[in-house]
Amino acid sequence: MALPHHDGPGLRHEVRPDVRLDDAPMTPVDCATCGAHVQARKSSWEQTTIQWSTEAVEACFERRTTTARPGPNGAAFLGCTALGQALREAAVSGALPVLDVDPARQRKESV
Repeated sequence: MALPHHDGPGLRHEVRPDVRLDDAPMTPVDCATCGAHVQARKSSWEQTTIQWSTEAVEACFERRTTTARPGPNGAAFLGCTALGQALREAAVSGALPVLDVDPARQRKESV
């Protein structure tokens, strides 16, 4: 059900509620290197959403030791290679469902 939203005088559009997590909730994934426990969701093989808890941020060695780069987004954390490997392994094993599975990729991997 769309909800009405007003952007000012005379402007109105409908806003749909975000229900993506209703169909595919976040899945717990643990890093084999530091033990960080995150919640993850894979919309496709190329896209992963990760929710970091305070405890996971504190446990992740790569995240703790990253220094800011120059520029307006220099403080953004680009990712942990160890956790990335844990996410790939979880997706390949089926422990982390991949929502948009590319049939062509499945055929290549099964050969």
